[in-house]
Amino acid sequence: MLKERLIIKIVLTGGPSAGKTTAKAKIEKFFTAKGYTVVFVPETASEVILSGITYNNCISNLEFQKAIFSLQLAKEAIFLRSARKLLSDKVLMVFDRGLLDGKAYTNAEDFKTILKDFDCNEAQIYSEYDAVFHLVTAAKGALEHYNTENNGARRETPEEAAARDDKLIEAWTGHPHFRIIDNSTDFDTKINRLIKEIAHLLGEPDPYEIERKFLIEYPDIQQLESIPNCQKIDILQTYLHSANDDEIRVRQRGTDGNYVYYHTIKRKISDTKRLETERRITKEEYLKLLMDADITKHQIRKTRYCLTYENQYFEIDIFPFWNDKAILEIELNDENAPITFPKELRIIKEVTSDPNYKNAALASDHLF
Repeated sequence: MLKERLIIKIVLTGGPSAGKTTAKAKIEKFFTAKGYTVVFVPETASEVILSGITYNNCISNLEFQKAIFSLQLAKEAIFLRSARKLLSDKVLMVFDRGLLDGKAYTNAEDFKTILKDFDCNEAQIYSEYDAVFHLVTAAKGALEHYNTENNGARRETPEEAAARDDKLIEAWTGHPHFRIIDNSTDFDTKINRLIKEIAHLLGEPDPYEIERKFLIEYPDIQQLESIPNCQKIDILQTYLHSANDDEIRVRQRGTDGNYVYYHTIKRKISDTKRLETERRITKEEYLKLLMDADITKHQIRKTRYCLTYENQYFEIDIFPFWNDKAILEIELNDENAPITFPKELRIIKEVTSDPNYKNAALASDHLF
């Protein structure tokens, strides 16, 4: 959800011939009218390729991807510094691809080497962007519209484009706000769906979180971890004192000892809708806020599996105090949107409106 920042940063990604060029024009027109200054950060890989540096004439694809990663880091820092000097009080930064796109263009070991060489990790990269929007290539579901004529750096066949699209979805699965815009509608409607998703993120007029929650049978963990587009995340959640009915919490989120920290306030609007504000905080702020922990509630420690399925984004929470069930969540921008559940999962019942399955309730004493 929207964090309390002056500058909102989103990534626009997707396979070849997905509609990013048209989308950028529509984004600028729509959100400029809403009072935003829209800043676009151009695609780095295309710049490098069109300059004459390609994976074919580098000594290795690893060195080629390092060059792209290095330039992307520098560009993001420069554009962010410049955005902070703008007069506008509402700035929307749109990155034409982000740092994790490179993961789809190299193997896992090489990408780990890149992260190590630049002293960063995936949890940190997730936290740099407020949201990631993936436009599905026309090669998947709209083949008659597939072409790469508007990008001289792209030469993929439709089959290669579809495979690359899958790899990009896999690369970004795990980001806390990842949305996939498919080709289930005509192209104009596709772009309008993207605009609606971005507007929802920005809170036009309010940053509502629409979420449905289901109790499921305990999943096959080994099977989940074998799915390419499934990402494991460790979460430690602590509830803070609140003077009213607001839910206030801090959260540690990451993997392999690499964590980022968030402060969140949620206010109930209806059974499925909540007003949510969230901001990233430093480790020092996190430790300080822990001193205001609500000691009537235990910390919630859970393992979250982020899973993309049929262009939907699910979160499966595994709790240490259950060995027979788990929680499945999906965030929507329409309370009545249809849901296609992953075939690997067994739904017990919907618990969206059941207060006993809220995280705050699960932190109560009777479960420990």
